[in-house]
Amino acid sequence: MCGIAGIAGGPDKSPKFEELQRMCGAMVHRGPDDEGFYLNAEVGLGMRRLKIIDLETGSQPVRNEDGSLWVVLNGEIYNYRELRRDLEQRGHTFYTATDTEVIVHLYEEYGQDCVNHMRGMFGFALWDLRSRTLMVARDRLGIKPLYYTEAGGRFAFASELKVLLQLPEVGRQLNWRAVNYLFSFLTTPTDQSIIEGVHKLEPGHMITLRPGGRPRIRRYWDVNFEPDRGHSEQYFIDRLRELLEESVRMHMVSDVPLGAFLSGGVDSSAVVATMARLSPRAVKTFSIGFREQDHDETRYARLVARRFSTDHSELILEPDITGLLEQLPWYLDEPFGDPSAIPTYMVSKMAAQEVKVVLSGDGGDELFAGYDKYVVEGKERKYQRLAAPVRSLLRGVSAVMPEGAKGRNFLRHFSMSGAQRYLDAVSFFRPEEQGRLYHPEAAERILRDDAWNEAAALLQSEDGDWLASLQYFDIKRYLPLDILTKVDRMSMAHSIEARVPLLDHKLVEFAATIPPALKLRGTTKYIFKRALRGILPPAVIDRPKQGFAVPLGSWFRGRLGGFLRDYLLSHRSRGRGLFNADYVERLIELHEGGRPLDLQLWTLLSFELWCRTFLDRVAEKGKPQIPSNTPYRRPAPAGTALEARP
Repeated sequence: MCGIAGIAGGPDKSPKFEELQRMCGAMVHRGPDDEGFYLNAEVGLGMRRLKIIDLETGSQPVRNEDGSLWVVLNGEIYNYRELRRDLEQRGHTFYTATDTEVIVHLYEEYGQDCVNHMRGMFGFALWDLRSRTLMVARDRLGIKPLYYTEAGGRFAFASELKVLLQLPEVGRQLNWRAVNYLFSFLTTPTDQSIIEGVHKLEPGHMITLRPGGRPRIRRYWDVNFEPDRGHSEQYFIDRLRELLEESVRMHMVSDVPLGAFLSGGVDSSAVVATMARLSPRAVKTFSIGFREQDHDETRYARLVARRFSTDHSELILEPDITGLLEQLPWYLDEPFGDPSAIPTYMVSKMAAQEVKVVLSGDGGDELFAGYDKYVVEGKERKYQRLAAPVRSLLRGVSAVMPEGAKGRNFLRHFSMSGAQRYLDAVSFFRPEEQGRLYHPEAAERILRDDAWNEAAALLQSEDGDWLASLQYFDIKRYLPLDILTKVDRMSMAHSIEARVPLLDHKLVEFAATIPPALKLRGTTKYIFKRALRGILPPAVIDRPKQGFAVPLGSWFRGRLGGFLRDYLLSHRSRGRGLFNADYVERLIELHEGGRPLDLQLWTLLSFELWCRTFLDRVAEKGKPQIPSNTPYRRPAPAGTALEARP
């Protein structure tokens, strides 16, 4: 696991060694063990390394035999041993034992199609000196991040947004489209960042360019939901067990201690159970809990830990976290509307005391239809048959009801149909609410783009395939933008690598062939739970879904209430000219009165904290200030500028 960065420019726009050092210095937490650089007149590559595989000879950048190809990698190639054996049989010579080196030799054999041979999580950049081509690629599911920008006549990329902000030509203007998306769906878009001109490379995509030219972006992978109705239920059960074991086995390859996040849910418990079967020693497991019983899952985590004799640790999280909240924006990189980043940060901090690698169960809900919202949508589809005049009446009645009135949202919701109704259930500040949230001048800029219609386009499908449509939407958006972003940033904040075996792309592709009737049948995740019968305790399989939620509702009504008001209603926040302070105060009052608005308030708070970290501090002191708890395991050796060989 590493952080990577790079610059490509023509002869009069050459990258400088000092620039690469500064970029890598902003992400030491991603790789406190080592650093390395490659530099010539056209391209510069840099990296910070967290040593996981090949501790002695695995330093990056890595080259091929004659030094005509150079690569930096963030992530892991899990099938690298198999790939290496095949490449050696084809005559390739290796000088390290690292997984990174297979990339340059795969490129020699297959060119840009090298990505199709890799199983893993990655963001990597490869420089082909002979063809003067830079290739930048991101893994299929978006497990690892990759940002890029074109500024000042140069192309630059990095594992984190703040790394690109170290370049003086990269401005700090807000991206209004991203702000719109953030307050609609709690994250920024798949292809945009909160900063104007800085983009995300979407999952399953790659960029190629020659220095001085324009980048070409293409998609190399997508998931296709094509139900296989020619096999029995037992076939899917057996195959799921096989693929789960295969994936967990690959994800356990490590030269450093590893463990697992254990929430007590089906997915993380399935991963831990498989690890316990494959490991010669007790698996280290880590859980976070809460005093509030309706949010606490530790009893299920303990049940699984006892069942599989794990070396278990847990931490009960208290609401006194104001210091933590002020540090989160630096590691999250962008405003982030999912407060479960808080317990993910804390469980990562706990795990980092004992291990450098953790496996998690993320992805199971998207693959096997585990969200309750899928069940709700299945029930609500009967309202598709409501006549247009009836919908119009419901819409009119809800419009004249006062905000916060009982039944108002219910009537408005069922006045909608299809994708719009589903988005209404999963959005937070709806279009009419955003109109009241922003100052008029800000609303004119922010609401110029229609985040809802953009999202709805991804949800269109035939009626008989509605579940696949929702799963595809979540795999392409919710999973990489929320779940995987949270896990990557919060684990990397403590310099540990989080792996997600349920998102091995072979397992994902197989899950997409499971008929909908085997996913939702009286319960969510029907077929996956059937595959785990006899392995996991029945109490874990049959428990109601809880989710990794934070009791922010009660915290904002209690010990964090003053903190929330101090930030959202402060003179500094008002001075940004973005939000209607009276409306924000009204939201706080409604929440204090019992209306659940914790996610809306958290997103506003996250945005304000981000502004203070990345906008205000720059204006005040010239650059963002790295939090004092940024981890340094030991001093990294000085980087070496490597000159290109002819």
